[in-house]
Amino acid sequence: MCAQERTTFVTRRTVRIAMNGVTGRMGYRQHLVRSVLALREQGGLDLGDGTTLWPEPVLVGRREHALRALAERHGLTEWSTDLDAVLADDSVDVYFDAQVTSARADALTKAIAAGKHVYTEKPTAADLAGALELARLAEEQGVRHGVVQDKLFLPGLRKLKRLVDGGFFGEILSVRGEFGYWVFEGDWQDAQRPSWNYRAEDGGGIVVDMFPHWEYVLHELFGRVTSVTAQVATHVPRRWDEAGKPYEATADDAAYGIFGLEGGAVAQINSSWAVRVHRDELVEFQVDGTHGSAVAGLRGCRIQHRAATPKPVWNPDLPLSAGESFRDQWQEVPDNAVFDNGFKAQWELFLRHVALGEPYHWDLLAGARGVQLAELGLRSAAEGRRLEVPEVSL
Repeated sequence: MCAQERTTFVTRRTVRIAMNGVTGRMGYRQHLVRSVLALREQGGLDLGDGTTLWPEPVLVGRREHALRALAERHGLTEWSTDLDAVLADDSVDVYFDAQVTSARADALTKAIAAGKHVYTEKPTAADLAGALELARLAEEQGVRHGVVQDKLFLPGLRKLKRLVDGGFFGEILSVRGEFGYWVFEGDWQDAQRPSWNYRAEDGGGIVVDMFPHWEYVLHELFGRVTSVTAQVATHVPRRWDEAGKPYEATADDAAYGIFGLEGGAVAQINSSWAVRVHRDELVEFQVDGTHGSAVAGLRGCRIQHRAATPKPVWNPDLPLSAGESFRDQWQEVPDNAVFDNGFKAQWELFLRHVALGEPYHWDLLAGARGVQLAELGLRSAAEGRRLEVPEVSL
């Protein structure tokens, strides 16, 4: 047979994934539809060795009617309200968790004990001790484990990482982050986030939600967080739930944090669900260094090199010159690559880790660092003082 007549045979290998919590907004949109089902739509995940990995989701949750509706909508056949039975199924390879925070640690513990590889949203547990216990159990059981750290895969932050790695900033001096938007109270307009997010007794609160994100963003791009000073607030104390009933918001809906970083840089990040957006994207980070500065959002990233830095002079008595705009003095960083959905990109890396054992460091120990920072942030706010952030280890 001549070379032109040779046929390439591709082996399809199925990985069965129990997906718990996909009836929720994030679990459904980002993890089921835009990640796992998107991988199926592209024909599976090419492992590069003649094998295609085919993800087969098994939907898990508490609401039978919601699971059935999702399965029918997407042509899926497997769903269950019995988590224990799913975990007892030897054909299930991976357990994924996107439940409410308060239910996550127990389910992960069961999955690890059942010998399943685990991939999970964050925070991984209610406190550092619980998060470290999960990491220890996973290591002892010998299962592969990963934690969603999606913002590292955003196009804007990938461009920012490119600048850091290329030495664009010189010495990094500071990082300033702004995140948030107005979440409607639920009375005259429906809230765009679940009501449990605003009840501390159900695991809600912007610190436990967002500080784990800020930990890995700061850690991966600029250095380990070594200290935290935080102030929190519940700016909107009364909200209305999905049934239209009023409830007391017991969780913080805004947090103002200052983080010391290894190497001496200082980061300030404001997080709020009670702020109206006056910026280009819902999250933005400004990084200032001796050689240049950058502002990165979800997708875009703009830079100003020291050689192109203007020399403004403070004069409140005179308006800016006609046509002068500080924003126009920055240069857009080109894409230079095709950026896939960030959640899907990390799913692909984790599944390659499961299938091939490729290195993967966004694990349960990394997740524990995020839980630690949230825990210390709340304690800093309660005690009104700066706290050191010790390194975590098993």
